[in-house]
Amino acid sequence: MAKILFVVTGADHWTLADGTAHPTGFWAEEAVTPYQIFTGAGHEVVVATPGGVVPTVDRASLAPDVNGGQEGADKVAAGLEAFEELRRPVALEDVAPEAYDAVFYPGGHGPMEDLSADPASGRLLTATLASGRPLGVVCHAPAALLAATGPDGVNAFAGYRLTGFTNTEEAQAGFADKAKWLLQDRLVALGTDFQEGEPWAPFVITDRNLVTGQNPASAAPLAEELLRRIG
Repeated sequence: MAKILFVVTGADHWTLADGTAHPTGFWAEEAVTPYQIFTGAGHEVVVATPGGVVPTVDRASLAPDVNGGQEGADKVAAGLEAFEELRRPVALEDVAPEAYDAVFYPGGHGPMEDLSADPASGRLLTATLASGRPLGVVCHAPAALLAATGPDGVNAFAGYRLTGFTNTEEAQAGFADKAKWLLQDRLVALGTDFQEGEPWAPFVITDRNLVTGQNPASAAPLAEELLRRIG
């Protein structure tokens, strides 16, 4: 049995360019679906958040229209209720990377607020990448990669092929003109080789031990790829 660390945002809002606090958190499908895949295969999941705060779900991610209808929304809500580890997270600052066989970051706009500048998360990402252990990051969670920059100013993910929530998707979601910055732009500026699939369709990129997914629909195939790598 493998031990998999879920690093989840502790933010309950995302500060927009005009200073407005937009309610957010983690995106339910991106946490629930991988959790079900990993635990269904017999693996253990541990949740870590900045400061060990109980994470907030983005209420928008529970709506029927983003879950394929009411039945899908009910399944996600039930899966969230069964995800007991979310209610007893450990402090990200106390995590020992070597204690885990794989690391996974679900998205939601929350990581844009806190993990994008979290030094403990940056150290964890850098250590996991260097270790060769599987590292999965989906949707807006690649914002956390921004904090993985060393004292020399070089980001650990520079030169890696990856993906994340695109400018096109942010525009279609109605936030591109409201955000302080766009994830795709920042990842490109880091020196990553950003790959873009069709909006809202599953799209997963692998490069060495890094597995990234573009959007909520990419969470399941990303988790399946991590599962293959864990063995």
